[in-house]
Amino acid sequence: MKKIFLFISCAGFLAAGCNKSLLDTAPHDRYMEETFWETPEAAAAGLTGCYSVLRNAGVYGGKTSNNATALWEETLTPNAYNQTDALSFNTIARGTQMSSTGGIVTSRYSDCYAGIGRCNTFLVKVDEVAAIEPALKRRMKGEAYFLRALYYFMLQNYYGAVPLILAPPDKSTQKDLPRTPRAEVVNRVLIDLDSAANILPLKFTSAADMGRATKGAAMALKARVLLYEASPLLNTTGDITRWKAAADAAKAVIDLPGTGYDLFADYRGLFLQPNENNKEVIFDVQYIFPQQGSSFDLICSQYNTNAPLLDLARTYYTNKGLPITDPASGYNPDSPYLRRDPRLYGTFTYPGDMYQGAIIKPTRFAITGYGMKKYSLYDSIAPPKDKTDLKDGQSDINFIVLRYADILMMYAEAQNEVSGPDATIFAALNRIRDRVKMPHIDATLTKDALRAEIRHERRVEFAGEGLYYSDIRRWKTAETIMNATIQNYSGKNLETRRFDKNRDYWWPIPLGERDLNPALEQNTGY
Repeated sequence: MKKIFLFISCAGFLAAGCNKSLLDTAPHDRYMEETFWETPEAAAAGLTGCYSVLRNAGVYGGKTSNNATALWEETLTPNAYNQTDALSFNTIARGTQMSSTGGIVTSRYSDCYAGIGRCNTFLVKVDEVAAIEPALKRRMKGEAYFLRALYYFMLQNYYGAVPLILAPPDKSTQKDLPRTPRAEVVNRVLIDLDSAANILPLKFTSAADMGRATKGAAMALKARVLLYEASPLLNTTGDITRWKAAADAAKAVIDLPGTGYDLFADYRGLFLQPNENNKEVIFDVQYIFPQQGSSFDLICSQYNTNAPLLDLARTYYTNKGLPITDPASGYNPDSPYLRRDPRLYGTFTYPGDMYQGAIIKPTRFAITGYGMKKYSLYDSIAPPKDKTDLKDGQSDINFIVLRYADILMMYAEAQNEVSGPDATIFAALNRIRDRVKMPHIDATLTKDALRAEIRHERRVEFAGEGLYYSDIRRWKTAETIMNATIQNYSGKNLETRRFDKNRDYWWPIPLGERDLNPALEQNTGY
């Protein structure tokens, strides 16, 4: 049968031998590497491809319920619970992850390298596009440097040492690369961020350019990288120069003229779609339905995959600026959600709260009694009819990766380690408190007490934003905080979590990656 098919095929070609178009074998249904990098439009598409990986499941997530990664990161901490174990987040929270676990352990590694590969290809191939204006080409390269730095920062933050690849994907030369020492990877991240900051503009004014990396985004990410490097997990000697570098980097963003960065006036409104791209946002992941939506509204309105926990609810102070355990706080256990830090009300719902036009009963969010509001349009009033039951990929609230409040908080944390309490630290923290009309931080606190207060402030300010997991790891407190039993709103035990201090500060190198490349050594304990 194969011979007959071949003969008929050849006969057909011979009969049409005078048709020269049949000699053109280039496919018309897809791009080819050899012919793609020829026009400015192709270069722009290539750069868009570098950004699009941000919405992959392994990075910040995207259009399906299996891609709500940015929100599920919170469930790796005592802040929230993922009962369904979507993308294996609950497996990690339990401390039972292995190299064969799959889910986020596998997808984060592969997706970050997918982004890196695209950035590497862009940085080489864009020079072949002669028709692009030099200034535009330079700016586009700055964006690619920023994105490559972001992907490598994420890789080393979870896996430690990883292969450092700066050339376009090539199986023949990259299939058996060993892991590069983590310090070298971080150094490359900082080089890329400095390159990006020297190239990128302060801001974009065109709506079509919203979401692109800017000079401030590169500087802000550099501050985060340096803050993590200065923290106890990665700074075992307590080197004060690392803290100084982090403080200086954050201060450079604060002092950067012409950006317009400031705190958005409404804490809850900061995370609502009508207020996207506001003055607090330094860099975010852009979503728009139907072209590329997310499932954030769906995830928040469900009861089991991003459910806040009692430990988070108890963390919020009363509106007197005191913990609920303080007799002077005014806390009433019979009305536990009365007169609390307003950020509680802007972050999640609780039994007795008004939600979508109705009073919440514990059965509404049946697992923990709480539901996440941040990154959702759903709040106290009933939503419009066309928004009552959003499905996978129908949400278009942007996810904020870097915001100005974090810069203020990073500066305060690092500067306290450098100098101890000073006026600049309290000024930064109190700006954040002022937004929600909370009392100012006690100016008589010692360095150690202020450190604890800053860590508390980070937890409540960024609850639901996926930062707390990295915070408790870099502070090296996860071994205490994560070895605990989590509870629902009434104090009912849900499960006991485990965190091995000798293993779990790093994720395993995925088994599939080591099958492909045996030169990849495994992290300790896996």
